[in-house]
Amino acid sequence: MAQAWKCSGLRWSADGPVLRWDGGRCSALSWGKQVAFRVVDGGVRTCVGARGHPCAARTVVSGRSTGARCEECARMDRAHSVAADTVADDPRPYHVYLAWFGPGMVKVGITALERGPARLLEQGAVCFSWLGAGPLMAARRAEELLRAALRVPDRIPYADKRAVRSELPGTQDGRAAEIAALHARAVALEGWPESLTPEPFRPVDHVRVFGLTGPPAAGAAVRELVAGGVVRGELVAAAGPDLHLTSTADGGEAVVLDTRLMTGWELLPAEGSVPELTVPVRRFRREPGVQDGLF
Repeated sequence: MAQAWKCSGLRWSADGPVLRWDGGRCSALSWGKQVAFRVVDGGVRTCVGARGHPCAARTVVSGRSTGARCEECARMDRAHSVAADTVADDPRPYHVYLAWFGPGMVKVGITALERGPARLLEQGAVCFSWLGAGPLMAARRAEELLRAALRVPDRIPYADKRAVRSELPGTQDGRAAEIAALHARAVALEGWPESLTPEPFRPVDHVRVFGLTGPPAAGAAVRELVAGGVVRGELVAAAGPDLHLTSTADGGEAVVLDTRLMTGWELLPAEGSVPELTVPVRRFRREPGVQDGLF
């Protein structure tokens, strides 16, 4: 019997997306590569633990959970998370950024300076610009200032991001227009933290990095993996944690697989070469002129 593997998530390197596996193995992904795996028959999805520690109880978790953690491990993970605002004494400098994911979808966020643009790639930001740099608490205050004064959110649901990727403006200037206007308003706000150094507007576009220059439109997303289920398709694009795969099951449309749904399962190579999906999917619903997201 083939060896079963456990996925530990998708990461972005200088060369593109990489799937990581427990034990340190990595699988580099490139456009045209076949992604093919089968969930172990009769298997269950177990908690992935937190902060590098395995779950002591090996708790069974929901197939639809993107975190794949039980309540106790989720609490432990949040307790040491800058993103959850539970760490206030991190001495590292931080960037404040504006990220754009599609029309009307701009968010403000922070990331450690040493991480560069990795956080933006992980979130699936189509376009972004740095806004300022400085100590963690100054970055936090700037983030809160933008939320309060300009009503810029610090989170955008992944479902909304996925649903608009096939309808992005065709030019870099068009994709950068919203964050250009917000950047100008943000650095002019009263109450800007003195220890945060403003940075000029320099948009960075990820459309080519993500492979979104003309792949088949995404029409659905995998809802969850199930025991014995098969995922097999050609990789045509990737953004954040999402892989866009073409499958005969959806008439040539791309289907989005959130790789966070893979964690916690035991996975085997899928035999055969015909693209197929035998896991539950959820169709995108679109109406003329209205973007609905996932339904």
